[in-house]
Amino acid sequence: MDILQAIIIGIVQGLTEFLPVSSSAHLVFAHNLLNVESSLAFDILLHLGTLIAVLWFFRWDIIKMIKSWWLSIGDILQGRFKEGFYADSYKRLAWYVILATIPVGIVGVLFDDAVESFFAGALYVPAFFLFVTGTILYLSQRMNSGKINKENFSKSEALVMGLGQACAILPGLSRSGTTIAAGLVMGLDKEFAARFSFILSIPAIFGAFVFKLGDIGSAIDVNFLPIFIGFIASIIAGYLAIKWMLDLIKNKSLDIFAYYCWLMGIIVFMGSITHIF
Repeated sequence: MDILQAIIIGIVQGLTEFLPVSSSAHLVFAHNLLNVESSLAFDILLHLGTLIAVLWFFRWDIIKMIKSWWLSIGDILQGRFKEGFYADSYKRLAWYVILATIPVGIVGVLFDDAVESFFAGALYVPAFFLFVTGTILYLSQRMNSGKINKENFSKSEALVMGLGQACAILPGLSRSGTTIAAGLVMGLDKEFAARFSFILSIPAIFGAFVFKLGDIGSAIDVNFLPIFIGFIASIIAGYLAIKWMLDLIKNKSLDIFAYYCWLMGIIVFMGSITHIF
């Protein structure tokens, strides 16, 4: 892999991690179009780049959540956890992120390797699930009441979004798409659904990075410069994607992403069965 290929793949990862179009599917497509052998280590390092992007973008919210979470630990010791929990929205958000991360943690540990090996090399699989992503995006907006925000967000909505994130282990099923769609179905305000979805990605991406740390080290030894530049590209693209997505979701429909997923799913599916890709 040369530097230009690494930059392109880094940009693809950064953009598609936060736009509801499936980063896993687009990474598969990019590797095939560029005729570059897929490297799990490089893919995970690119995810670390998007992790840095989301940490920086939401740094003030994250700082408040961490502080509030530590205060809630003190509340537990003092026997007033419930009062503090319902009085501080950031305490609730911190605990809800933990709750919503449990499903993806269980699914990732038990099934990640099996899913990866089972679907490896089959382009029609991410193409199909990309079509599914478009469908759930399209339908969820039409089921959304938009009445739930940070102040009245509950464990039920958080857990459903967490289950949506766990389903995104399937290649082509967008993590941000499934979590945002789950939030919309549960009645979340569109912007808050997107913000919680992005923050919810932090422990999932970090966990995947730590789990595959040995693979990343061996890849860097082999081809450091392209990997590093691709990593930087994923940070920049990820930050811009978050900003654009939040600006768009305030006043616009997500239908454009549904149409895109449908179109890409059809194109890649037809290409896979006719051996174009």
